[in-house]
Amino acid sequence: MDALKHASNMISELRTSLLSPKTYYSLYMTVFDHLRHLEIYLYEEKHGKKMSELYELVQYAGNILPRLYLLATVGSVYIKSNEAPAKDVLRDLVEMCRGVQHPTRGLFLRNYLSEMTKDKLPDSGSPYEGKGGDVKDGLDFILLNFTEMNKLWVRMQHQGPVRDKERRENERLELRILVGKNLSRMSQLEGIDVAMYTESVLPRVLEQIINCKDRIAQQYLMEVLIQVFPDEFHLATLEQVLAACGQLLTGVDVKAIIVSLIDRLAQFAVKSPDTIPNEVDIFNTFFLHVGKVIDQRPNMEVHDVLSLEVSLLNLSLKCYPQKLEYVDKVIGFCVSYLSGLKSKETTDYTKPVAVKQIVNLLTVPIDNYKNVLTLLKISAYPQLQEYLSYTTRKKVSVDLVKNVIENGTIIGEPDQAEKFLALIQTLIEDSPDQPDRSDVDPEDFQEEQNMVASVVNMFDNDDPGKLYKIYLTARKAFIAGGQDRMKHTLFPLIFRALRLVTKIKDQRSDGTLTLDDDDWGKIGKKLFQFVHDTIS
Repeated sequence: MDALKHASNMISELRTSLLSPKTYYSLYMTVFDHLRHLEIYLYEEKHGKKMSELYELVQYAGNILPRLYLLATVGSVYIKSNEAPAKDVLRDLVEMCRGVQHPTRGLFLRNYLSEMTKDKLPDSGSPYEGKGGDVKDGLDFILLNFTEMNKLWVRMQHQGPVRDKERRENERLELRILVGKNLSRMSQLEGIDVAMYTESVLPRVLEQIINCKDRIAQQYLMEVLIQVFPDEFHLATLEQVLAACGQLLTGVDVKAIIVSLIDRLAQFAVKSPDTIPNEVDIFNTFFLHVGKVIDQRPNMEVHDVLSLEVSLLNLSLKCYPQKLEYVDKVIGFCVSYLSGLKSKETTDYTKPVAVKQIVNLLTVPIDNYKNVLTLLKISAYPQLQEYLSYTTRKKVSVDLVKNVIENGTIIGEPDQAEKFLALIQTLIEDSPDQPDRSDVDPEDFQEEQNMVASVVNMFDNDDPGKLYKIYLTARKAFIAGGQDRMKHTLFPLIFRALRLVTKIKDQRSDGTLTLDDDDWGKIGKKLFQFVHDTIS
């Protein structure tokens, strides 16, 4: 047939090794478009031959590359004509493509095979199901094609001199979508359910990713794997995926892979909380495996470790908002990790990228809970602040104070007042690492102290005895701040104490509080003595 002869001549242009992958792709698309016309012509049967005859005829083409392109084109029509079971033709085609082992030519050939057969795979509900096979046959075809394409893609890295390594890496990145399409096509098979994905799909995909021992391939394919398959599948196979992350090469950005998986499942848990089985604890599974990954990668950047923990923190707050122990677990881990770095006398945690993550660990709970009293229950929270510079600690303290004021949080217990004042210690007393006072803007200083003074209005309790203890705690903390701070912070404390006297008197008058004259005299004397001592 003249059509096949001319098509063979055209395809021969793809035998070149002179083009860059980007230019080769342009040539490939031109050939692809013309072969589509050939496919339509063959299907309409204007040539008067059976497809089985054509399928055998094209196998006699002189050169292997035109032969296999024509074989894929005719094979596609052969399947569509139902003259042969789809599974047999697919198996034949994918095996024959092994004949081209040149990385670039082989990749594009297999991509052409994938494109020509994507709508002819045996699948649940497909017209090719039954005699043509089932979803397992369609899956086997895609998996085998994926495996071979990945091998060709990795092989590109090892061709040519070392000095061209960067160029080859860039060329590989340009072609990565050809390999990733296979995983996308796999995820579109209707017949794959959670059980099949767990038992047949994921183990084989992960085996190929891990065994290819290539940084670029592992990074890209793990990202695609997480993107293309449904959340329910990831939820059922979380252990396997995270365990595989620990086996990736050290050059792979595992942090980005795990963070994307955490963020995706966190969003899924928020949107569909009822779909998550009670026995599945997403947080603890991630926490366990993230810890293992960090242990396995002692050279992991500090900011990457902290970034992982920030994602875990967000996961716990979105999926388990009532489980404060999970937040404490994350922050406690970070304190332990930073303590280990400090003991090794490394200062990597002081770099801006690391500081940003520490600040996130401290401020994300503030923004989420909108109640400082909740933060006071996180035992490791104050310790994490110690790894920040004075200026950054002060910014976090300002956020804490603003949170109390804006949300109207009442601090009603003496121990709560003591813990909160310790959290904002940078604002209420001098620190060894603070800048010289002459370098501090007086207006900024005054604004900060006025905010602290406003917190005094949030001290309250119906029990006068407890409220008095809170005032004693606050006074002790404010006095430690020195004269410059006391003139801002002690005045509201004095007026609140005097207001307490009036409050007790009113409660005694209306019968809310039962006090005889002697007790009332003692309380009044104690409060006025407090005011006198504070002024003095």
